[in-house]
Amino acid sequence: MQAAEIMTTQVVAVAPDTPLREIARLLLEHGISAVPVVDAGGAPIGMVSEGDLISRNDAEREARRDWWLALMAEGEELHPDFLATLRQPQQTARDVMAAPVVTVSESTEARVIAGLLSAHHVKRVPVVHDGRLVGIVSRADLLRAFAAEPAPAAPEQRSRASSLIAAALASLDEHFLPSKHSTSAEGVAADAAPAAGGVTAADFLGLVTEFEHLKAERSDQGRHAAAERRRQALTALIDRHVVDESWKALLHSARQAAERGEKETMLLRFPSDLCADGGRAINAPLPEWPKTLRGDAAEIYLRWERDLKPQGFHLAARVLDFPGGMPGDIGLFLVWG
Repeated sequence: MQAAEIMTTQVVAVAPDTPLREIARLLLEHGISAVPVVDAGGAPIGMVSEGDLISRNDAEREARRDWWLALMAEGEELHPDFLATLRQPQQTARDVMAAPVVTVSESTEARVIAGLLSAHHVKRVPVVHDGRLVGIVSRADLLRAFAAEPAPAAPEQRSRASSLIAAALASLDEHFLPSKHSTSAEGVAADAAPAAGGVTAADFLGLVTEFEHLKAERSDQGRHAAAERRRQALTALIDRHVVDESWKALLHSARQAAERGEKETMLLRFPSDLCADGGRAINAPLPEWPKTLRGDAAEIYLRWERDLKPQGFHLAARVLDFPGGMPGDIGLFLVWG
């Protein structure tokens, strides 16, 4: 079962400059707990949930949810004690949104989506087509789809699929701590056994080759064909996901780099087209560059932020080349020096 079969297509989305008061009104009006933030081209660049608007205290939030949304939306004066726990209503979606955001395509399998929800501790993922938001898949959508799915011919196949999806969804309800990685190369290696497959630099270098073909083809028909190949390749990159095995392989490569006396390693090389702004924020560089990441790059950033940043590792992004004077390929580097 794929995302296109289970996603919600009537998605309430907001622009980056939408005031929090308006977002509060939308959450209340539609009975939802979060909205995606999309840019002018319709690409998702973040998520804003009710937890981004008010205190993270669960009991307080549940007790006050309806009336605080109504008060914010209607513009009434708020009690000073309540204001002490509430973000500034004059802020916008851009100020509080969670970014970068993990996305999937219409063809992403339900079991993969369940794994993403579990791996990144989120409750929903936007679905994109040609980079534009076309739907959203939530934990509730997965549960409904799983409950309605007919049993396959082989019972053991359903049993295995059941355990995979159920385990991923159940993990979202647990409170667990980040993985305990050591800051030493040996500590990284202990949790990072080498794994086959996953993301390779060759995948991205293939995109560079396609770009060179695009420049070389002179005719309108040739340029169109090359551009279509590049678009399809970018779509495939956006729909690929950093699974545990490939993440371990990346950490194993980092350990090998440390053994060679190096103080950093490149985790990912990807075309600047994969960034929401074409790589401009990374080239500047601007502090909000992580919010522009999409696809594998966004997932690697979120993995680093959760697992490795607390252990003293840094993540850097650099433009690697400038074809025609514009940002070309970009590298994500894990730094421990």
